[in-house]
Amino acid sequence: MNIILITACPSGMATTFLAARRLEQAAHQRGWQVTVEMHSELESVTPVDHAAISSADLVVVAADHVPAAARFEGKPLYQAPIDQALPDPSAFLDRAHRDATTYHAPDVPQAVTEPAAPDGSKIVAVTACPTGVAHTFMAAEALAEAGKAMGHQIRVETQGSVGAQDQLTEAEIADADLVILACDIEVDPTRFAGKRVWYTSTGNALKKPRPTIEEALENAEIQSGASAPSGGERKQSIKEKGVYKHLLTGVSFMLPMVVAGGLLIALSFVFGINAAEEEGSLAAALMQIGGGTAFALMIPVLAGYIAYSIADRPGIAPGMIGGMLASEVGAGFIGGILAGFLAGYVAKAVAQYVKLPSSIESLKPILIIPLITSLVTGLIMIYVIGEPVAGVLSALTTFLENMSSANAVLLGILLGSMMCFDLGGPVNKAAYTFGVGLLSSETYGPMAAIMAAGMVPAIGMGIASLVAKAKFSDPEREAGKASLVLGCCFITEGAIPFAAKDPLRVIPLSMIGGAITGALSMLVGAKLMAPHGGIFVLLIPNAITPVALYLAAIVIGSLVTGLGYAFIKRGGQEVAVEASA
Repeated sequence: MNIILITACPSGMATTFLAARRLEQAAHQRGWQVTVEMHSELESVTPVDHAAISSADLVVVAADHVPAAARFEGKPLYQAPIDQALPDPSAFLDRAHRDATTYHAPDVPQAVTEPAAPDGSKIVAVTACPTGVAHTFMAAEALAEAGKAMGHQIRVETQGSVGAQDQLTEAEIADADLVILACDIEVDPTRFAGKRVWYTSTGNALKKPRPTIEEALENAEIQSGASAPSGGERKQSIKEKGVYKHLLTGVSFMLPMVVAGGLLIALSFVFGINAAEEEGSLAAALMQIGGGTAFALMIPVLAGYIAYSIADRPGIAPGMIGGMLASEVGAGFIGGILAGFLAGYVAKAVAQYVKLPSSIESLKPILIIPLITSLVTGLIMIYVIGEPVAGVLSALTTFLENMSSANAVLLGILLGSMMCFDLGGPVNKAAYTFGVGLLSSETYGPMAAIMAAGMVPAIGMGIASLVAKAKFSDPEREAGKASLVLGCCFITEGAIPFAAKDPLRVIPLSMIGGAITGALSMLVGAKLMAPHGGIFVLLIPNAITPVALYLAAIVIGSLVTGLGYAFIKRGGQEVAVEASA
């Protein structure tokens, strides 16, 4: 029997892959021939071809709707939500085989004909985290599943590293009763003017989706004007606004520069550590692109988008100018952060307090604000901030380069613990930002410890699910496999499904393993040229040194976390896989 298997969860993250693999395995056990189509936000969809559709005896869709439904006209088709497929894939296939009906595409789109829940609300949401990888999509899935379980119609747009996905239409926004912006970075709020809007973080949306929706329904306020409200007009926790959010906005725009530049620098080392010194060589070109250009833009972009988060578009130019000055005077990433906040708040003050005649008011955003803000920021950076901050950064760099083994171990313990404390949250991001900032001063040790420790929680949970299989249910073991892969890719968030269910065991053990790995990495003097990539950076010669000892540090910390959790975990305590995968 030939079947087509299609899976799609609201965010296209782990549940999509887990359901596909488990259903495929169950189908093969029956002797069926399977063609799989997975809809994921992290990679492009490979649609089943016409030949497979023509020869299919059954189409099984584990999703909330049938993707590109018209192509299955006249074929036996069974469709049900993906959360029904994951717990018992064999039973799901039995129902599909028994209950499939000949599919005929409706005359109007499903979104129009689908009736609203009698007591439900129409909700639209946007999720966006600083790196735009894991939290963005996991929070989207958690909100979507919780909203549907509560009887609401909900659509979630993700603004991740690959750009906006599942974009909300003007009609959907106009019809919405509530807008939830679960964003750790600044997003454009102007399209939600006149709607009831609730601001929160991706962490809240991921870990507490139902309370987040309930709180939003009760407390959301009308979005007025062209920008997000601030101060008393906007109810949210301290960590979700102000300095923290502005900093994360800058970091999110800076990261692609850092990752691209770091990997290009690492690629230049393939030809030898000193090969880039030979003018005209490919190694020299790679170093020029990565170190001379991408890294040169790192601090201006950081400063520019911190200012953008504070003052919107008028803050970008003076922020980047201040960031470039910070680089030129040697103030580094610390100076860039200060320049970004300075430019942002000066631009905001000029916009609010400088009153001009109506005839020339239109010149304000393109002439007055950039001119005054750039002048003030530049003079302060040159005459006030630049030299002292350059001295602080130079002293910090010298300390890190010459610190004793004991100090290095203590720093590794601190950074490793921070990376594992909140699994991608603000403390984790603070440690990561510290390591990334030091790359511009050619200090590579802390970044090595940070990435190694950040891999430990997810790898550790994968190890635990393999070692103590009897204590984990089938969905937990599948989540463990996904966590193992995510950990190897340096996606700490892979451990979140386990931490959300059992935080008092998972988080302390993750911190212990991360602290050990961070300490060992610093002790052996490991250096990492690229700020991301996990173990796959090992494919680039000389990108990590020393390789064997660095890998040993990761393995030791992961085993401590994994074996420790396998030992103390209570059996039969299921992980909330579907709510946060």
